Amino acid sequence: MARPLLLIEDDELIRNQMQWGLSSDYEVHIASDRKSALTLAKQHHPAVILLDLGLPPTPRDATEGLRTLQELLAASPRFKVIVVTGHAERAIALKAIELGAYDYFTKPTELDELKLLLKRAYQLADLESENVARQHQIAGQGFGPLIGNSSPMQTLYGAIRKVAGSDAAVLIIGESGTGKELVARTIHENGPRAGRPFVAINCGAIPDTLLESELFGYERGAFTGATTQRRGRIEFASGGTLFLDEIGELPLGLQVKLLRFLQDRRIERIGGRESIQVDVRVIAATNKDLNEAVAAGTFRDDLFYRLRVITISVPPLRERGPDVMLLAQAFLGRFSSEEKKPIKGFTPEAWDALRTHPWPGNIRELENRVKRAVIMAEHRMVSPVDLELSSPTQPVPSLRAAKEQTEREMVLAALMKHHGNITRAAAELGVSRQALHEIIVKREIRIKDDD
Repeated sequence: MARPLLLIEDDELIRNQMQWGLSSDYEVHIASDRKSALTLAKQHHPAVILLDLGLPPTPRDATEGLRTLQELLAASPRFKVIVVTGHAERAIALKAIELGAYDYFTKPTELDELKLLLKRAYQLADLESENVARQHQIAGQGFGPLIGNSSPMQTLYGAIRKVAGSDAAVLIIGESGTGKELVARTIHENGPRAGRPFVAINCGAIPDTLLESELFGYERGAFTGATTQRRGRIEFASGGTLFLDEIGELPLGLQVKLLRFLQDRRIERIGGRESIQVDVRVIAATNKDLNEAVAAGTFRDDLFYRLRVITISVPPLRERGPDVMLLAQAFLGRFSSEEKKPIKGFTPEAWDALRTHPWPGNIRELENRVKRAVIMAEHRMVSPVDLELSSPTQPVPSLRAAKEQTEREMVLAALMKHHGNITRAAAELGVSRQALHEIIVKREIRIKDDD
């Protein structure tokens, strides 16, 4: 089925000529003034619009045409509006570009050049639509704050649902950066302790000399510098959940004290004599193999069995397939909003790089790469360069092929920088508009593949 194209032109002869030349490729809808143009745009939602700036009641100047452009973009900022002007109206055309027009075209119209410009506009519109669709998918493809719809994540969601309503200790295992703390929070927020404290402590990030006081607190005068009484993280978690991240890093001496707490649900602050009862659920996490640690004598077997009443495994990102795309889009939306940058999405090359990267740092690595890309990107679509990723490996090219590839990449980079605007890209590359069109055709440069 032909795609809708809105043609806004008050000259009947030109209108008929353009309709005849374009009707084999598009479903052309005709408007001759601002009112009918806005009505047809609302009815047919064309991705691309051709707009003559000389419209009634003032066809000799661009006042009505520019007003029409502004109202079309107000109705949908995603419209790709190509304005049509005379050769002597370049300043007006550039004004239209400043107002948000996709590109401009001068009369008399060269049909082949116009068709190429239309094709590129539709390709960009398709790419933006795909990125928006991915963003809309995110809300329905996850569990609470967790994002993903892959089979490993569905297994994880099932395990969370089963353990959330229990008070049993849970041991979460998974590689660094997989989101173990987020899993623990999801368990907490979907259980009876939701709304009560969720207190997390990283056992590997605090020096051994401070970790005991962080966990259990201390009394005034317990040691030099203890000028006041202080509650520990376990007490702060009372009524809620205590999350012990990187539990495999806990020193053996503290393992004994933690085991006693898990058995009795009572603690004593450092320097104190009072036994304090604390009601908490304990969730621990590790990226180590605790079975090996037990065998090596660096982790107590009795504590291990206390912690692993239920074990939940978090899959690495490389095993989650299309979840990479959902997560990348979610991070892109968050960081582009935080940085106040109008990033639309990822280029096809960026999607390929995201799909093929092994992600040794898992979700943390993906999050950091996308944040960097948003900060560093100079155009509206994130590229592999912005992500500091390379596209899938290709064979070493010949010298001729390398030159052709360099030319192609330079043209593509200029077009992406100027959001597909051929006029501005040609000016930056130092070639004529016609020469740039010839390169685009010769090198088969496209914003996205047709398949």
